[in-house]
Amino acid sequence: MSRNPVPALLAEDDAGTVFLGTQSGPKDGYLELARCARDAGLFRRSPLLSGAKIALVAAVMVAGWLALFLVGDSWYQLLVAVYLAVAFAQVGFLGHSAGHRQIFWSRRLNDLVGLACADLATGISYGYWVDKHNRHHSHPNQVGADPDVAPGTISWTPEQAATRTGLGRTIARHQAALFFPLACLEALSLHVSSVRSLPTSAVRRKPAEVALLLAHGVLFVGTVLLVMSPLRAVAFLAVQQGVFGLYLGCAFAPNHKGMTMPTAGQKLDFVRRQVTTSRNVKGSRVLDIAMGGLNYQIEHHLFPSMPMANLRRCRPIVRAYCSAHGIDYCESSLTGSYRAALRHLRTAGATLRNPTGGA
Repeated sequence: MSRNPVPALLAEDDAGTVFLGTQSGPKDGYLELARCARDAGLFRRSPLLSGAKIALVAAVMVAGWLALFLVGDSWYQLLVAVYLAVAFAQVGFLGHSAGHRQIFWSRRLNDLVGLACADLATGISYGYWVDKHNRHHSHPNQVGADPDVAPGTISWTPEQAATRTGLGRTIARHQAALFFPLACLEALSLHVSSVRSLPTSAVRRKPAEVALLLAHGVLFVGTVLLVMSPLRAVAFLAVQQGVFGLYLGCAFAPNHKGMTMPTAGQKLDFVRRQVTTSRNVKGSRVLDIAMGGLNYQIEHHLFPSMPMANLRRCRPIVRAYCSAHGIDYCESSLTGSYRAALRHLRTAGATLRNPTGGA
């Protein structure tokens, strides 16, 4: 297959491109953007850079496990737990890149990296996540189509909040204040969803995923219990998984929360659907690393298979196109993005706090 031409790009079977043939409206705008990005060489994969990134992330993870053995049965292990939570998140970002085929041209090689990062290293089903994430990319922020705004612990719309009862209703009423504490449960939620999805899902390589998830559980929990007393082990696992979930929540919350939520019958061309539902977060290259490149969410949604390292260079191309065509391009500071997300959650639960309609 040719490496860079736009027709090959549109034929890729990954998130954000599979449904181009069914989008409403002309594709000319997207093709224009894709050609500009292609001409700038932004779809090229670098084997050397990819290998270096994999080696660096692996070294970060190995350093955490070595620290765990060196510190031994001590309460200082809670600091190691925080470090390993950050390491898990960075491994997760690498798995995200593999799921979008940003690392290699070969699907098989990307899947191998994805399985190692997701199932073995972090205990999250790669197949489950890829399916869920692809549906998100196809219909971002659309209730009934995007699983990331499906009814759950958080209510993303007033209509969802109105259906809650009992504890769920109490959470919905105060969900803006509870968002960050609830984010600490995100990793646990992903583990549970991964296990629950395997018996009924059509994920590829199911036996391999089951074996790798079991290996992760046995090795991770077994190693912690081997090194620490039961009390310290429980504290370690709670802190590590809590911070891991909080990190993921803080990385993903700025991307779409508080942005446009299209309805099922709303006609939007592909570019407008992806741009107006997404938000970029301004910052330095340190922020790029901390957020795994997801702070360039607009460019990522337009070109999900573009290597994360190239999204910063793609940003001026997309901004210029949006400016020329009157498309809102949302960019915010990190704190501003959190304020917008929390404001959205507060509005969604407003009627539960004040049935007369006040926020």
